[in-house]
Amino acid sequence: MHHHDHSPDEIESREELELHLTADTLRGLTVQGLHLADDPPDWSAVDVTGTLFIACHLGPVDTQIELIRRGAHVIPPLPDVPYPTHPPHLYLPHELSAGFAEHGFTGMYDTVVYRHFIEHGGALPGVREALSQRMHDHGIDDALADAIDGWAAESGGPVVGIMGGHAEPRGSQGYRAAAQIGRGLAEAGCLVVTGGGPGVMEAANLGAFMATSTQEDLAAAIDDLAEEPDFHQHDPFTALALEVRAKYSRNDRDGDRRDVTGWARHGGLSVPTWLYGHEPANLFAARVAKYFSNAIREDTILRLTRGGIVFAQGRAGTVQEIFQAATKTFYATDGASGPFVFLGKDFWTHELPVESLLEPLLKASPHGDLTHLIEITDDPAEAVQMILTYAAPAEAKEEQRTTP
Repeated sequence: MHHHDHSPDEIESREELELHLTADTLRGLTVQGLHLADDPPDWSAVDVTGTLFIACHLGPVDTQIELIRRGAHVIPPLPDVPYPTHPPHLYLPHELSAGFAEHGFTGMYDTVVYRHFIEHGGALPGVREALSQRMHDHGIDDALADAIDGWAAESGGPVVGIMGGHAEPRGSQGYRAAAQIGRGLAEAGCLVVTGGGPGVMEAANLGAFMATSTQEDLAAAIDDLAEEPDFHQHDPFTALALEVRAKYSRNDRDGDRRDVTGWARHGGLSVPTWLYGHEPANLFAARVAKYFSNAIREDTILRLTRGGIVFAQGRAGTVQEIFQAATKTFYATDGASGPFVFLGKDFWTHELPVESLLEPLLKASPHGDLTHLIEITDDPAEAVQMILTYAAPAEAKEEQRTTP
Protein backbone atom coordinates (compact mmCIF):
# COMPACT_ATOMS: atom_id res chain seq x y z
CA MET A 1 0.00 0.00 0.00
CA HIS A 2 2.62 2.55 1.02
CA HIS A 3 5.64 1.30 -0.92
CA HIS A 4 5.75 4.43 -3.04
CA ASP A 5 6.36 6.41 0.16
CA HIS A 6 9.80 7.50 -0.98
CA SER A 7 12.41 7.06 -3.64
CA PRO A 8 13.77 3.47 -3.80
CA ASP A 9 17.38 4.60 -3.43
CA GLU A 10 16.70 6.04 0.05
CA ILE A 11 16.72 3.84 3.14
CA GLU A 12 14.82 5.39 6.05
CA SER A 13 14.08 2.47 8.39
CA ARG A 14 15.96 -0.44 9.95
CA GLU A 15 13.60 -2.88 8.19
CA GLU A 16 14.52 -1.49 4.77
CA LEU A 17 18.20 -1.62 5.69
CA GLU A 18 18.00 -5.28 6.72
CA LEU A 19 16.31 -6.08 3.41
CA HIS A 20 19.28 -4.64 1.49
CA LEU A 21 21.85 -6.21 3.83
CA THR A 22 20.57 -9.70 2.98
CA ALA A 23 21.76 -8.99 -0.58
CA ASP A 24 25.12 -7.75 0.81
CA THR A 25 25.03 -4.47 -1.09
CA LEU A 26 24.20 -0.84 -0.38
CA ARG A 27 26.10 0.36 -3.45
CA GLY A 28 25.04 3.89 -4.43
CA LEU A 29 22.17 4.04 -1.91
CA THR A 30 21.42 6.71 0.69
CA VAL A 31 20.88 5.68 4.31
CA GLN A 32 19.41 8.49 6.36
CA GLY A 33 18.75 9.25 10.01
CA LEU A 34 19.14 5.69 11.36
CA HIS A 35 20.31 4.81 14.88
CA LEU A 36 22.71 1.90 14.31
CA ALA A 37 25.14 2.36 17.22
CA ASP A 38 23.51 0.09 19.84
CA ASP A 39 22.79 -2.88 17.59
CA PRO A 40 25.24 -2.43 14.70
CA PRO A 41 24.84 -4.53 11.55
CA ASP A 42 27.75 -6.66 10.38
CA TRP A 43 29.26 -4.48 7.65
CA SER A 44 32.14 -6.82 6.83
CA ALA A 45 30.73 -8.37 3.65
CA VAL A 46 28.59 -5.42 2.50
CA ASP A 47 29.46 -3.46 -0.65
CA VAL A 48 29.28 0.22 0.44
CA THR A 49 30.77 1.76 -2.71
CA GLY A 50 29.21 5.22 -3.09
CA THR A 51 26.79 4.66 -0.21
CA LEU A 52 25.83 7.93 1.49
CA PHE A 53 25.23 7.68 5.25
CA ILE A 54 23.56 10.94 6.24
CA ALA A 55 22.91 11.82 9.90
CA CYS A 56 23.15 8.15 10.96
CA HIS A 57 24.45 7.09 14.36
CA LEU A 58 27.04 4.50 13.33
CA GLY A 59 28.78 3.90 16.64
CA PRO A 60 32.57 3.95 17.13
CA VAL A 61 34.63 6.23 14.92
CA ASP A 62 36.54 3.14 13.70
CA THR A 63 33.33 1.88 12.07
CA GLN A 64 32.93 5.19 10.24
CA ILE A 65 36.56 5.18 9.10
CA GLU A 66 36.25 1.60 7.85
CA LEU A 67 33.08 2.45 5.86
CA ILE A 68 34.78 5.50 4.33
CA ARG A 69 37.87 3.44 3.48
CA ARG A 70 35.60 1.04 1.59
CA GLY A 71 34.04 3.77 -0.52
CA ALA A 72 31.16 5.15 1.57
CA HIS A 73 30.47 8.84 2.23
CA VAL A 74 29.57 9.67 5.82
CA ILE A 75 27.88 12.89 6.96
CA PRO A 76 27.50 12.32 10.70
CA PRO A 77 24.69 13.89 12.73
CA LEU A 78 25.94 17.29 13.77
CA PRO A 79 26.26 17.54 17.56
CA ASP A 80 24.64 20.02 19.94
CA VAL A 81 21.48 20.93 18.04
CA PRO A 82 18.07 20.27 19.60
CA TYR A 83 16.53 19.14 16.30
CA PRO A 84 17.24 16.17 13.98
CA THR A 85 19.70 17.15 11.26
CA HIS A 86 17.90 14.81 8.88
CA PRO A 87 14.29 14.29 9.97
CA PRO A 88 13.05 11.11 8.25
CA HIS A 89 9.40 12.22 8.28
CA LEU A 90 7.16 15.26 8.69
CA TYR A 91 6.39 16.46 12.21
CA LEU A 92 3.19 15.35 13.90
CA PRO A 93 1.52 18.00 16.12
CA HIS A 94 2.31 16.12 19.34
CA GLU A 95 6.03 16.21 18.41
CA LEU A 96 6.01 20.01 18.15
CA SER A 97 4.16 20.33 21.47
CA ALA A 98 6.26 17.66 23.24
CA GLY A 99 7.23 18.94 26.67
CA PHE A 100 4.31 21.37 27.00
CA ALA A 101 2.52 19.31 29.67
CA GLU A 102 5.65 19.27 31.88
CA HIS A 103 7.32 22.61 31.14
CA GLY A 104 4.73 24.85 29.48
CA PHE A 105 5.27 26.82 26.28
CA THR A 106 8.91 27.72 26.96
CA GLY A 107 9.87 24.05 27.41
CA MET A 108 8.14 22.46 24.44
CA TYR A 109 10.14 21.18 21.45
CA ASP A 110 8.94 23.89 19.05
CA THR A 111 10.01 26.71 21.40
CA VAL A 112 13.31 25.06 22.35
CA VAL A 113 14.25 24.89 18.66
CA TYR A 114 13.17 28.51 18.14
CA ARG A 115 15.31 29.66 21.08
CA HIS A 116 18.29 27.77 19.64
CA PHE A 117 17.62 29.39 16.23
CA ILE A 118 17.63 32.90 17.76
CA GLU A 119 20.73 32.24 19.90
CA HIS A 120 22.63 31.04 16.83
CA GLY A 121 22.10 34.09 14.68
CA GLY A 122 18.48 33.77 13.57
CA ALA A 123 18.27 34.22 9.79
CA LEU A 124 22.08 34.67 9.59
CA PRO A 125 23.60 31.67 11.37
CA GLY A 126 27.28 30.72 11.43
CA VAL A 127 28.50 28.05 9.03
CA ARG A 128 28.01 25.05 11.38
CA GLU A 129 24.46 26.04 12.36
CA ALA A 130 23.68 26.95 8.72
CA LEU A 131 24.74 23.47 7.62
CA SER A 132 22.62 21.82 10.33
CA GLN A 133 19.59 23.91 9.37
CA ARG A 134 20.02 23.23 5.64
CA MET A 135 20.29 19.50 6.30
CA HIS A 136 17.17 19.61 8.48
CA ASP A 137 15.27 21.53 5.79
CA HIS A 138 16.44 19.10 3.12
CA GLY A 139 15.10 16.24 5.27
CA ILE A 140 11.77 18.08 5.45
CA ASP A 141 11.80 18.58 1.64
CA ASP A 142 12.32 14.87 1.27
CA ALA A 143 9.64 13.86 3.77
CA LEU A 144 7.19 16.32 2.21
CA ALA A 145 7.79 14.89 -1.27
CA ASP A 146 7.07 11.40 0.13
CA ALA A 147 3.85 12.58 1.78
CA ILE A 148 2.63 14.38 -1.35
CA ASP A 149 3.54 11.44 -3.64
CA GLY A 150 1.60 9.12 -1.33
CA TRP A 151 -1.37 11.51 -1.40
CA ALA A 152 -1.26 11.83 -5.21
CA ALA A 153 -1.01 8.08 -5.78
CA GLU A 154 -3.77 7.07 -3.35
CA SER A 155 -6.15 10.01 -3.63
CA GLY A 156 -5.10 12.41 -6.35
CA GLY A 157 -7.40 15.10 -4.94
CA PRO A 158 -6.46 18.75 -5.52
CA VAL A 159 -3.91 20.36 -3.20
CA VAL A 160 -5.34 23.74 -2.18
CA GLY A 161 -3.78 26.60 -0.24
CA ILE A 162 -5.60 28.77 2.28
CA MET A 163 -3.67 31.97 3.06
CA GLY A 164 -4.46 34.88 5.32
CA GLY A 165 -3.53 36.95 8.32
CA HIS A 166 -1.88 35.51 11.43
CA ALA A 167 -3.57 38.20 13.56
CA GLU A 168 -7.19 37.09 12.91
CA PRO A 169 -8.45 36.36 16.46
CA ARG A 170 -10.09 33.03 17.31
CA GLY A 171 -13.85 33.26 17.20
CA SER A 172 -13.99 36.24 14.82
CA GLN A 173 -16.10 36.18 11.67
CA GLY A 174 -12.94 35.91 9.55
CA TYR A 175 -11.66 33.00 11.63
CA ARG A 176 -14.99 31.16 11.32
CA ALA A 177 -15.10 31.75 7.55
CA ALA A 178 -11.59 30.31 7.09
CA ALA A 179 -12.55 27.27 9.20
CA GLN A 180 -15.66 26.71 7.07
CA ILE A 181 -13.53 26.81 3.92
CA GLY A 182 -10.97 24.39 5.38
CA ARG A 183 -13.73 21.99 6.39
CA GLY A 184 -15.55 22.23 3.06
CA LEU A 185 -12.43 21.58 1.00
CA ALA A 186 -11.16 18.69 3.15
CA GLU A 187 -14.61 17.10 3.20
CA ALA A 188 -14.70 17.28 -0.61
CA GLY A 189 -11.39 15.40 -0.88
CA CYS A 190 -8.88 18.24 -1.17
CA LEU A 191 -5.61 18.42 0.73
CA VAL A 192 -5.64 21.73 2.61
CA VAL A 193 -2.26 23.49 2.95
CA THR A 194 -1.57 26.53 5.15
CA GLY A 195 1.46 28.46 6.36
CA GLY A 196 1.09 26.87 9.80
CA GLY A 197 0.79 29.96 11.97
CA PRO A 198 -2.13 31.27 14.07
CA GLY A 199 -5.14 33.25 12.80
CA VAL A 200 -6.54 32.31 9.40
CA MET A 201 -3.98 29.50 9.11
CA GLU A 202 -5.03 27.84 12.38
CA ALA A 203 -8.68 28.24 11.41
CA ALA A 204 -8.18 26.55 8.03
CA ASN A 205 -6.33 23.56 9.52
CA LEU A 206 -8.94 23.37 12.31
CA GLY A 207 -11.67 23.19 9.63
CA ALA A 208 -9.80 20.35 7.91
CA PHE A 209 -9.30 18.67 11.32
CA MET A 210 -13.10 18.76 11.76
CA ALA A 211 -13.89 17.53 8.22
CA THR A 212 -15.54 14.37 9.52
CA SER A 213 -17.42 16.22 12.29
CA THR A 214 -20.63 18.24 12.12
CA GLN A 215 -20.91 22.00 11.54
CA GLU A 216 -22.19 22.20 15.14
CA ASP A 217 -19.03 20.54 16.43
CA LEU A 218 -16.87 22.92 14.44
CA ALA A 219 -18.76 25.93 15.84
CA ALA A 220 -18.42 24.50 19.38
CA ALA A 221 -14.68 23.90 18.92
CA ILE A 222 -14.21 27.50 17.79
CA ASP A 223 -16.22 28.72 20.80
CA ASP A 224 -13.92 26.70 23.08
CA LEU A 225 -10.79 28.13 21.43
CA ALA A 226 -12.17 31.68 21.54
CA GLU A 227 -11.74 31.70 25.32
CA GLU A 228 -8.12 32.65 24.51
CA PRO A 229 -8.25 34.57 21.23
CA ASP A 230 -4.80 36.18 21.48
CA PHE A 231 -1.78 34.11 20.41
CA HIS A 232 0.54 36.35 22.45
CA GLN A 233 -0.82 34.55 25.53
CA HIS A 234 1.33 31.59 24.60
CA ASP A 235 0.50 29.17 27.41
CA PRO A 236 -3.30 29.40 27.57
CA PHE A 237 -3.45 29.71 23.76
CA THR A 238 -1.53 26.45 23.31
CA ALA A 239 -3.26 24.65 26.20
CA LEU A 240 -6.67 25.31 24.62
CA ALA A 241 -5.51 24.05 21.22
CA LEU A 242 -4.31 20.80 22.80
CA GLU A 243 -7.57 20.46 24.76
CA VAL A 244 -9.73 20.93 21.66
CA ARG A 245 -7.47 18.54 19.70
CA ALA A 246 -7.88 15.86 22.37
CA LYS A 247 -11.64 16.39 22.58
CA TYR A 248 -12.30 15.99 18.84
CA SER A 249 -9.45 13.66 17.95
CA ARG A 250 -10.32 10.56 15.95
CA ASN A 251 -8.90 7.75 18.14
CA ASP A 252 -5.48 9.17 17.26
CA ARG A 253 -5.36 7.86 13.73
CA ASP A 254 -3.83 11.32 13.41
CA GLY A 255 -0.58 9.80 14.63
CA ASP A 256 -0.48 6.89 12.19
CA ARG A 257 2.34 7.51 9.76
CA ARG A 258 1.19 4.68 7.49
CA ASP A 259 -2.07 6.50 6.82
CA VAL A 260 -1.41 7.88 3.34
CA THR A 261 -4.56 9.94 2.75
CA GLY A 262 -6.82 9.94 5.84
CA TRP A 263 -4.74 12.66 7.46
CA ALA A 264 -6.07 15.18 4.94
CA ARG A 265 -9.44 14.95 6.70
CA HIS A 266 -7.75 15.17 10.10
CA GLY A 267 -6.12 18.55 9.66
CA GLY A 268 -4.28 18.50 6.34
CA LEU A 269 -0.83 19.99 5.98
CA SER A 270 0.86 23.07 7.40
CA VAL A 271 4.18 24.58 6.33
CA PRO A 272 5.41 26.95 9.07
CA THR A 273 8.85 28.48 9.69
CA TRP A 274 10.98 29.12 12.77
CA LEU A 275 11.70 32.57 11.33
CA TYR A 276 8.28 33.43 12.80
CA GLY A 277 8.83 31.25 15.86
CA HIS A 278 7.52 33.97 18.17
CA GLU A 279 4.07 32.99 16.87
CA PRO A 280 2.92 29.62 18.20
CA ALA A 281 2.64 26.95 15.49
CA ASN A 282 -0.94 25.87 15.00
CA LEU A 283 -1.51 22.34 16.27
CA PHE A 284 -4.45 21.29 14.08
CA ALA A 285 -2.58 20.22 10.95
CA ALA A 286 -2.09 16.44 10.77
CA ARG A 287 1.35 16.82 9.18
CA VAL A 288 3.73 19.73 9.70
CA ALA A 289 6.58 20.57 7.31
CA LYS A 290 8.41 23.07 9.51
CA TYR A 291 11.38 24.87 7.96
CA PHE A 292 14.14 27.14 9.17
CA SER A 293 14.28 28.92 5.79
CA ASN A 294 11.26 31.13 5.16
CA ALA A 295 12.23 31.56 1.50
CA ILE A 296 12.13 27.80 0.88
CA ARG A 297 8.93 27.55 2.89
CA GLU A 298 7.12 30.26 0.85
CA ASP A 299 8.18 28.73 -2.46
CA THR A 300 7.20 25.25 -1.25
CA ILE A 301 3.67 26.28 -0.26
CA LEU A 302 3.07 27.86 -3.65
CA ARG A 303 4.66 25.00 -5.59
CA LEU A 304 2.36 22.50 -3.84
CA THR A 305 -0.94 24.35 -4.13
CA ARG A 306 -1.66 23.79 -7.81
CA GLY A 307 -5.35 23.21 -7.10
CA GLY A 308 -5.81 26.90 -6.33
CA ILE A 309 -5.46 29.24 -3.39
CA VAL A 310 -8.03 30.97 -1.20
CA PHE A 311 -6.77 34.32 0.08
CA ALA A 312 -8.60 35.44 3.22
CA GLN A 313 -7.90 38.92 4.55
CA GLY A 314 -4.29 39.48 5.49
CA ARG A 315 -1.58 42.08 5.20
CA ALA A 316 2.06 42.04 4.13
CA GLY A 317 2.69 38.27 4.30
CA THR A 318 -0.52 37.50 2.43
CA VAL A 319 0.11 40.14 -0.26
CA GLN A 320 3.65 38.78 -0.70
CA GLU A 321 2.14 35.33 -1.30
CA ILE A 322 -0.40 36.68 -3.78
CA PHE A 323 2.28 38.19 -5.99
CA GLN A 324 4.71 35.32 -5.57
CA ALA A 325 1.88 33.01 -6.66
CA ALA A 326 1.07 35.38 -9.54
CA THR A 327 4.67 35.12 -10.75
CA LYS A 328 4.44 31.31 -10.84
CA THR A 329 1.12 31.55 -12.67
CA PHE A 330 2.33 34.23 -15.12
CA TYR A 331 5.29 32.09 -16.26
CA ALA A 332 3.65 28.67 -15.56
CA THR A 333 6.83 27.88 -13.62
CA ASP A 334 5.24 24.88 -11.89
CA GLY A 335 2.71 23.96 -14.55
CA ALA A 336 -0.91 25.05 -14.83
CA SER A 337 -2.34 27.11 -12.00
CA GLY A 338 -5.61 26.84 -10.12
CA PRO A 339 -7.76 29.89 -9.35
CA PHE A 340 -6.98 32.75 -6.98
CA VAL A 341 -10.09 33.05 -4.82
CA PHE A 342 -10.23 36.27 -2.79
CA LEU A 343 -12.50 36.21 0.25
CA GLY A 344 -13.85 39.67 1.10
CA LYS A 345 -14.90 41.85 -1.87
CA ASP A 346 -14.61 45.15 -0.10
CA PHE A 347 -11.22 44.34 1.43
CA TRP A 348 -9.55 43.16 -1.79
CA THR A 349 -11.08 45.82 -4.05
CA HIS A 350 -10.82 48.88 -1.76
CA GLU A 351 -8.62 48.36 1.29
CA LEU A 352 -5.88 46.39 -0.52
CA PRO A 353 -6.93 46.65 -4.16
CA VAL A 354 -4.83 43.77 -5.47
CA GLU A 355 -7.33 42.84 -8.16
CA SER A 356 -6.67 46.07 -10.08
CA LEU A 357 -2.99 45.14 -10.31
CA LEU A 358 -3.42 41.39 -10.84
CA GLU A 359 -5.86 41.73 -13.72
CA PRO A 360 -3.64 43.63 -16.20
CA LEU A 361 -0.69 41.48 -15.09
CA LEU A 362 -2.35 38.11 -15.73
CA LYS A 363 -3.86 39.44 -18.96
CA ALA A 364 -0.31 39.88 -20.29
CA SER A 365 0.95 36.36 -19.45
CA PRO A 366 3.02 34.67 -22.17
CA HIS A 367 0.56 31.77 -21.73
CA GLY A 368 -2.43 33.86 -22.79
CA ASP A 369 -5.03 35.84 -20.89
CA LEU A 370 -5.27 34.28 -17.41
CA THR A 371 -7.67 36.77 -15.83
CA HIS A 372 -10.33 34.03 -15.59
CA LEU A 373 -8.32 32.66 -12.65
CA ILE A 374 -9.23 35.67 -10.47
CA GLU A 375 -12.37 35.10 -8.37
CA ILE A 376 -13.75 37.33 -5.59
CA THR A 377 -16.50 36.44 -3.13
CA ASP A 378 -17.83 37.24 0.34
CA ASP A 379 -19.27 33.76 0.87
CA PRO A 380 -17.11 30.92 2.29
CA ALA A 381 -19.33 28.25 0.69
CA GLU A 382 -18.97 29.95 -2.69
CA ALA A 383 -15.18 30.11 -2.22
CA VAL A 384 -15.15 26.32 -1.74
CA GLN A 385 -17.35 25.88 -4.82
CA MET A 386 -15.06 28.08 -6.96
CA ILE A 387 -12.09 25.85 -6.08
CA LEU A 388 -14.00 22.60 -6.59
CA THR A 389 -15.56 23.62 -9.91
CA TYR A 390 -12.10 24.36 -11.22
CA ALA A 391 -10.29 21.38 -9.71
CA ALA A 392 -12.98 18.69 -9.90
CA PRO A 393 -12.14 15.55 -11.85
CA ALA A 394 -13.69 15.31 -15.34
CA GLU A 395 -16.73 13.24 -14.31
CA ALA A 396 -17.73 15.79 -11.64
CA LYS A 397 -17.46 18.60 -14.22
CA GLU A 398 -19.61 16.53 -16.58
CA GLU A 399 -22.27 16.22 -13.84
CA GLN A 400 -22.17 19.96 -13.20
CA ARG A 401 -22.80 20.61 -16.89
CA THR A 402 -25.68 18.14 -17.18
CA THR A 403 -27.43 19.20 -13.95
CA PRO A 404 -29.46 22.35 -14.60
